[in-house]
Amino acid sequence: MIESINNEKDRESTEKKLLEAVGEIIIKHGFDKVGINAIASKAGVSKVLIYRYFGSIDNIIVEYLSQNDFWLSFSVDFPKDENLKGFIKKMFRDQIIQLRSSKLEQELYRWELTNHNGVIEKLRLKREAKGITLITIISQLAKYPQEEVAAIATLLSAAISYLVLLSDNCSMYNGIDLQSDKGWNQLALGIDLLVDKWYD
Repeated sequence: MIESINNEKDRESTEKKLLEAVGEIIIKHGFDKVGINAIASKAGVSKVLIYRYFGSIDNIIVEYLSQNDFWLSFSVDFPKDENLKGFIKKMFRDQIIQLRSSKLEQELYRWELTNHNGVIEKLRLKREAKGITLITIISQLAKYPQEEVAAIATLLSAAISYLVLLSDNCSMYNGIDLQSDKGWNQLALGIDLLVDKWYD
């Protein structure tokens, strides 16, 4: 029993090292430099363990990115009362905060826009499934058609992603400062307004 617990702890520790190694390589060298040998070397473990614990290089990258993607790690624990509208507003505000502060997530989005491979396909499928789940829950709780909720959520989340990525090379958009907290607060208030008008 004790040996089993120790083995489980060893596995958890090794998986953590491997996932952290993936992140360090991506941040320092980019997605194209993530490989079995590089991950194993960075983590200081045998590359056999990557296959044993994750099955493939694609799976370990997907696992790491899933833990660091806003929508994939978003909780589906929605309020079931009058706080739903406030919850929706906070959801998009949280997307703004995380994406603006996470260079890794920004790099992931840029990588997705310019590449198509197994990792990206798996991530998109996981994100799509999570998105449908979130939209279905909101639709049921708000009592609005799912198609309507999907359209609004898509436009808002895509606008946030685009503007965050754009802010690296473009400071102003329609007079809004994309490189300042003040500008992003203006955008967040605009999202609040849109949610109010839709929800009410």
